[in-house]
Amino acid sequence: MQPGNGHEVRKRIPYGIHSQKCRKGVRLLARHSFIQMSKLTNLKGRISYISSHVRQENLYAVYETTERKFWNELAKCNQEEFKKSGTEGSCIEARELIIALPESFVEYEPDMLLKLFVEHFKQQYEVEAIGALHHNKRKTNYHIHLIFSERELLEKPVEKVATRNMFYDETGRHVRTKKEIIDEAGQLKNGCKIISKGEVYERKLFTPKKAKLSRNCF
Repeated sequence: MQPGNGHEVRKRIPYGIHSQKCRKGVRLLARHSFIQMSKLTNLKGRISYISSHVRQENLYAVYETTERKFWNELAKCNQEEFKKSGTEGSCIEARELIIALPESFVEYEPDMLLKLFVEHFKQQYEVEAIGALHHNKRKTNYHIHLIFSERELLEKPVEKVATRNMFYDETGRHVRTKKEIIDEAGQLKNGCKIISKGEVYERKLFTPKKAKLSRNCF
């Protein structure tokens, strides 16, 4: 690195880098670094944390393959599916890889280095991702946080339309009759709702989760 006008000049990663070079990079990581995967139960909060210059002392680059609203819809979808499943525990809204890099990688231009990793991941697994390139406080651990979706966005949303009035109790459970969700005065109980005939009662934006992305060895 050579100083110039008060800035460090970093090596530029060539545009149009081929997959062979990507694979070489992966082999290099396997020899010198580590990859850790975790489950995210607060996707919005985690994205905010890894991409904030205020909260991260050494944040060099952030790269996203899609608009931020995608992640809000993804979290909503996963929460709805988790609730319907009746599974105990916490909903997994997305997953995160922490990829430790060789310190020599600081010589590469941060924006292009991060873009290379995130776009290669998207191409390989066909899901959206967001990445942030960091150093720890002591600048001894150069690493990437890569958050990814386990679902793909559908080309066209799948909508279900009510063929008759539909009734839901305060827990969101579908019940058969209106009597089950009104009080003695004939008023709708707090938290209950009615979906009228002809209204959309379910709208799916995403595919089911990709099973291979839930395995630690993928």
